[in-house]
Amino acid sequence: MSAPRAAVVGAGVSGAACAQVLRAAGIEVRVVDRGRRPGGRLGTRRVELAGGGEHVVDTGAAYFTVSDEAAGGADGGATGAPASAAAFAGTVSAWSSAGLATPWTDTLSLLGPDGPRGSTTGPQRWSAPGALRSLVTDHLLEGLDVETGRAVRSVGVADGRPALDGEPVDAVVLAMPDPQAGRMLDVGASPGLAAARRVLSRAWDPVTTVYAVWDEPWWPALTAGFVADDDLLSLVADDGARRGDGAPVLVAHTTGPAALEHLGDPDALVAPVLERLGAVLGVASPPAPRSAAAHRWSFASPQEAHEQPHLLTAVAGGLLGVCGDGWAATASGKPRVEQAWRSGHELGRALAERLA
Repeated sequence: MSAPRAAVVGAGVSGAACAQVLRAAGIEVRVVDRGRRPGGRLGTRRVELAGGGEHVVDTGAAYFTVSDEAAGGADGGATGAPASAAAFAGTVSAWSSAGLATPWTDTLSLLGPDGPRGSTTGPQRWSAPGALRSLVTDHLLEGLDVETGRAVRSVGVADGRPALDGEPVDAVVLAMPDPQAGRMLDVGASPGLAAARRVLSRAWDPVTTVYAVWDEPWWPALTAGFVADDDLLSLVADDGARRGDGAPVLVAHTTGPAALEHLGDPDALVAPVLERLGAVLGVASPPAPRSAAAHRWSFASPQEAHEQPHLLTAVAGGLLGVCGDGWAATASGKPRVEQAWRSGHELGRALAERLA
């Protein structure tokens, strides 16, 4: 008997984590992604520095954290959330040993329209010397069959099984935000697809990331800072501090309403964001940057996370799964990279058990 076949759509953290579990269980798995490079919302851009070198900017997630749930699964006998927390902690340990991830800071600045307001201490934030995308490209996708540049048009039914654009498989995994997953489903092909569309009806907020390069830093010492009471900015990060190379690069994340207002023209936010940076960092007249640009994330964060760690439902004679950071794989629902990894990991385990 041939091995079951699964297709994972989305080569971000959750899709890669799910695919690795399926592959380890002996399931034939293929990962497809519409982007030119895998990584999902761990986005990056390359910028030129004054000295002629290049710097890779994290334009997606600002950092990741590791929850304290891992202790509950340390004995190896636990299942569910504690087990996936322990598994993620083990993955982070592997990233650290390989030099892919490094502890960054546990203290972030508190900023506002009137300037710096102090700081706050919380969980350890981790960064990646090669940018967070490298955690996917250099580790999580290792050994997997990955096809980039393929945009899946629909998930339907063919030959009595779920199908990607008419190609039947035993299981389809959609590792992406709800709105993107829901619009792929051919709801007339199966009651299971119609039911899944109803579950995937929750709204998501956009974010626009503005990143800018200067000849030298002009801002006070900073790792990153939460911005409060501001209608434009939500977070500012020193990407040189985050990357560890000291490059004079700032990254600013807008609020959801600001991004939504300029969803069709994210570049329109570059000038107002640059102007606001001086105010929140307490500098009256910052210099103009060497370069600046914007990147739009149409579906950056769910307005309400699902209580379950993933969706798994029957479709015709096979299975459909949905995973990602919109699913509550962690107790707090806030560590987005961990949440995405654990959602994919748990879905992979559930699928492997059903397919076996």
